[in-house]
Amino acid sequence: MSSIKESKECMVRKVILLGNEAIAWGAIEAGVGFVSAYPGTPSTEVVETLARYAPKYKYHVEWSVNEKVALEAAYGAAIAGVKSLTAMKHVGVNVAADPLSTSAYTGVEGSLVIVSADDPSMWSSQNEQDNRYYGLRAFIPVLEAGSPYELKDITTEAFKLSSIMKHPVILRSVTRLSHSRIPVEIREPSEIKSKGSFKKNPAKYAVIPSHARKLRGEMLERWNRIEEYLNNVWYNKIEGDGRRLIITSGYAYSYVVDSLKYLNISDIKILKLSGMIPLPRKLVLKAMDGVDEILVVEELEPIIETLVKSLLYDENIRIPVYGKKYIPQIGELTLNNVLKGLSKWLDLEYPLSDVITVDGVELPPRPPVLCPGCPHRGTFFALRRAVIRSRVKPVYAGDIGCYSLGINKPFEAQDTIVEMGGSIGLANGFSHTLSREYLPIAIIGDSTFFHSGITPLINAVYNNAPMLVVVLDNRVTAMTGNQPHPGSGYNAIWEKANEIKIEDIARASGVKFVKVFDPFKIKESEKVILEAINYIKENNEVALVIAKRACSLLVSSMARRKGISIPTYKVDLDKCTGCGICYNAFTCPAIIPMEDGKAYIDESLCVGCGECVEICPFKAIIPSKPWTTEYESLWW
Repeated sequence: MSSIKESKECMVRKVILLGNEAIAWGAIEAGVGFVSAYPGTPSTEVVETLARYAPKYKYHVEWSVNEKVALEAAYGAAIAGVKSLTAMKHVGVNVAADPLSTSAYTGVEGSLVIVSADDPSMWSSQNEQDNRYYGLRAFIPVLEAGSPYELKDITTEAFKLSSIMKHPVILRSVTRLSHSRIPVEIREPSEIKSKGSFKKNPAKYAVIPSHARKLRGEMLERWNRIEEYLNNVWYNKIEGDGRRLIITSGYAYSYVVDSLKYLNISDIKILKLSGMIPLPRKLVLKAMDGVDEILVVEELEPIIETLVKSLLYDENIRIPVYGKKYIPQIGELTLNNVLKGLSKWLDLEYPLSDVITVDGVELPPRPPVLCPGCPHRGTFFALRRAVIRSRVKPVYAGDIGCYSLGINKPFEAQDTIVEMGGSIGLANGFSHTLSREYLPIAIIGDSTFFHSGITPLINAVYNNAPMLVVVLDNRVTAMTGNQPHPGSGYNAIWEKANEIKIEDIARASGVKFVKVFDPFKIKESEKVILEAINYIKENNEVALVIAKRACSLLVSSMARRKGISIPTYKVDLDKCTGCGICYNAFTCPAIIPMEDGKAYIDESLCVGCGECVEICPFKAIIPSKPWTTEYESLWW
């Protein structure tokens, strides 16, 4: 903390925060009483931060099983009069879209803020959808900070708007905003209310058709009031003056300001919109007064551009409006591509080179790999061997998680990756349309199984879709930073919770062949998988196996915190033949080939999983620091 100062109302602290942490503090200052989410990059740190402070401020926080349930829970809390927040990445809103749309019809009693963290350029996502469209489609206003410095205040404004209008609000962030670090002044909340009350009102909250018809009219009336409200807020404003107008929203505003400074241009008017849906038409028309040309600078889709063109048509105003002609529609905006677009629009020479080098050296590519000690590596290794021995033609239906890296060589065990739960879902289709020589193999993680794998598994049993389901249970939601899930036995603030076993769910769903194996024991793992494949051949029905070992990053960090010795292994160079199985076929990053082809284990990377001992045919890998009982206990 860089400084502390007294305020008449409360203590003010100035701290350096991640953008998502600033969103969390905005929620705390607004008096949030209920928080729910499913982790997903780039949104995760919002609720991680709120979970950290929940014991102090006494609001409820939870990791829900998926985004739909998270939104429903926050929606219910908001109906009960509590200020509520739910957070998810952009594709998570797809999962939550059903209750999202209806929430606008009913409105809320407290406030409901839905944080959608979009991912332009798809840094960790399967698409780069622009969730401002959800605001338009569902009649839910969208707010978006113009810079990281506004994130906390825009969050409190989202709660304020929701509370005033009794209507849900989408707070849109993007990766660049969520993962920036900025100095932020934070204050203690004046009041947090985590308990509400319920007033029976079926005509409002029981959305049967006769009620919904009336509610739609009330929703549209609120929508008009929200538009009027957004015409007069501090975060929507006109800056500068000139015959040319730039209309911009979100983080694009910061790039516009910096680009104009770089180009040394001051005679351009800017309309900054941080509340752009619904479009504040009066403010837009006011900004257009006296201009000859308009450029819309927005990230991803031409939403504001389309709305502005529609407004001009309605008002019979003939001003040229440009947008995606100059500003890219693919990938996240950068200062570089905004500067290029503005230069072209202004008919100026682009001031920078497109080629960026570091001392003339081209850096080698560094594709992501499974971590040292990752239990998924043993599972993929054993799976490939079992499939080869079984002589089936595998169709690997993959899913979203660390194990998506199984798509790479040498495993090549992900033929499809679509969305969470899509592995079992697609395998349902493969099982009924491919000949018996093929075997659909659905590979899904533990958190993903709870998120959206149970329903398609029941579908497979019900419709007799023969497939092998491999659940990779590393005990946490590993890809997003080791958050607990229903199978972990802990809740969002790491208190003991009910542990729900995947094998129990599978059996209750009607799966008859269910077995758990330890992926560190390669030969036993291969044997179990082969047994499952033979069961499918003989019985023509679903078989499910669970590879159960904790995430190595979680284990190694816990070991270091607790002062538990981490075992390591070394190579007996007299026995090593340089066959390369350990570093080419098993691909552990801790095992490195030397010039003569023999293997070397980097003890600074080794987490002592011992998987390599089993896969070495020459028994050349031996322990240099043995396992302890304390270390073994961390893996479960």
